Amino acid sequence: MDKKTMLKVVIVMIVAMAVALLIRGILLHSKNGEQGPVTAEELSFTETELEPKPYSGMIIVIDAGHGGKDPGKVGANGTLEKDINLEIALLLKELLEEDGVTVVMTRQTDTGLYDENSSNKKMQDLKGRLAIIGESRADLVVSIHQNSFSDASVCGPQVFYYEGSKQGESAATLVQNALNTELEIAKPRTQKSNDNYFLLTRCSQIMIIAECGFLSNPDEEKLLNDKTYRQRIAEALRKGIYEYLDTVTEPKEGGQTDPEEPII
Repeated sequence: MDKKTMLKVVIVMIVAMAVALLIRGILLHSKNGEQGPVTAEELSFTETELEPKPYSGMIIVIDAGHGGKDPGKVGANGTLEKDINLEIALLLKELLEEDGVTVVMTRQTDTGLYDENSSNKKMQDLKGRLAIIGESRADLVVSIHQNSFSDASVCGPQVFYYEGSKQGESAATLVQNALNTELEIAKPRTQKSNDNYFLLTRCSQIMIIAECGFLSNPDEEKLLNDKTYRQRIAEALRKGIYEYLDTVTEPKEGGQTDPEEPII
């Protein structure tokens, strides 16, 4: 969000609060009748009521990967990636909205963005996600996924960004560090660039892909199925997102948006 738009948002909020304060004073004065003038204490709002929320006006797209007929990765003990992605996405949405962030979700249920009779549901789903992202004017897009690898010992969250995007790298670095720290990862992984993930290469806004853990690792799969651990992941993501938003001063930039045949 540019400075001019942010200024407009702040002005509107100040005017709205002033009007609310005036109305409350009138109502209290009417209620008091002959009891004397309304005191400052009676007119006062709580700090929460008066102060704008810290990230009001910021827009975040949360993309819960896969969904519907696309389960994503399947864990060592049968956990479906799509379910874990959605659980974390919904927790993150709630946390961000508490601080005034406008959250746009690509899905909020176990569905895919495709027609049942589509000949290529995967491609239609991906293009549907991009359409939602493109209309959002998001300050950041966070796509939530889970990882998998042939070596079951491999574990830990890892965040990807579009190669060549400085803002994407900054966001990925801050979110990666937050995940490593808040989840107390014993062997921390580092953020990684990518130039062929479909969403990354065609996203019109800054985007990161947060692989929150490895479902192929039985111990980490168990953690990902734990509600408390998923809450910790959501809180770590929020921390990294806010640290990124605090640094944003440049215009939004995205990946590459050409119509080349994608690598899925």
